[in-house]
Amino acid sequence: MSAHMASLAITMAFLIISGCGKSDQASPSDSVAAPLAKTAPAPAPSQSRIETAVVEFSPSHQALTLSGKVAYGEDRYSKISSPLQGRVVEVRAHLGDRVKAGDVLLIVDSPDIAQAYSEYVKEDSELQYATRAQDLAKDLYENKAMPLKDLKQAENELVKARAEFRRAKERLLSLRVPADELTKPLDKQKITSRFEMKSPLTGIVVERAVTPGQSVGGDPGQVLFTVADLDMLQVLADLYERDLALVREGQFAKVTVEAYPGVDFPATLAAIGDVVDPATRTIKVRAWVNNDPHKLKPEMFARLHLDVGDATQFIAVPREAVLEADGKQFVYVVEEPNRYVKREVKISNISTDQVRVLEGLTRGQRIVIKGAVLIKGQEVKGT
Repeated sequence: MSAHMASLAITMAFLIISGCGKSDQASPSDSVAAPLAKTAPAPAPSQSRIETAVVEFSPSHQALTLSGKVAYGEDRYSKISSPLQGRVVEVRAHLGDRVKAGDVLLIVDSPDIAQAYSEYVKEDSELQYATRAQDLAKDLYENKAMPLKDLKQAENELVKARAEFRRAKERLLSLRVPADELTKPLDKQKITSRFEMKSPLTGIVVERAVTPGQSVGGDPGQVLFTVADLDMLQVLADLYERDLALVREGQFAKVTVEAYPGVDFPATLAAIGDVVDPATRTIKVRAWVNNDPHKLKPEMFARLHLDVGDATQFIAVPREAVLEADGKQFVYVVEEPNRYVKREVKISNISTDQVRVLEGLTRGQRIVIKGAVLIKGQEVKGT
């Protein structure tokens, strides 16, 4: 073979090999990801990291998690102020003390009591005098020794004396003077200017804002003690109106706080509010929680977990399956193998790893439950 023929053969072989290499390459349009709202093939390298599942109704036992705080139980705490003016001469209760209903918290020396009792003694004397005068006038009138007008005058004086005595007695009662002391004869009564302020309930002194020698002014806003029953507290939580149908009074619940990870405090839903907050679109709910070990403290942030599985069926998906863009949530629905459609959904919280789907999905659809963020990232690169 001549040198010219050999060169021609080499050139043809090169052209054939080059043509075969070009036919194996994908066209530029095949490698561009589809827009976000359209189906697009998932990138091959990511397929092993994507998991899908068929949407089903949630299992029978699901929990709805609400944010809230621990608070004193209604009618189980009291903010106590002095009902009268005076000077504190003795403080008997200290912060942290356990007291019973009726125990003396402090003693106040009040000039109001001294003045009111002096008026009471005076009116008692006036009443006795008016009573004797009316009896005497009646006898004289019956013996024709007194005109009728003088008898009527004595009767009127008695009516006035009784009214003034009653007013003086009610004044003492308003100053918390014991009623049984006022039923005794005057010389047997033991009433002084000392006022004993007592606890209205059994509990623990959780606040104290008074010291011996301090003047108290009878102002209801001047709280001297707060006594609370800490054995039973309540949790106040916010319920979104869309979840209202899932809850009911008497429902079993659990309370968790950050201070004790992994510890559940049994609770019972006691009340559901009747008003929706127009700003947050939430309703206040209240649950009683047993606090025998006194681990829970009022004002702690808490989570209220309600068992709502038996209330109604609903769709629950892993929280990882739901992504967010432009303030909206969405999931990826599997349209066919390796092809996904972005579907907007509305959700509410159930737990730390699951959400409830309110709108956007139906039972039987297959969605991406793991790796959705990889699909989203590939779409962004392709736009």
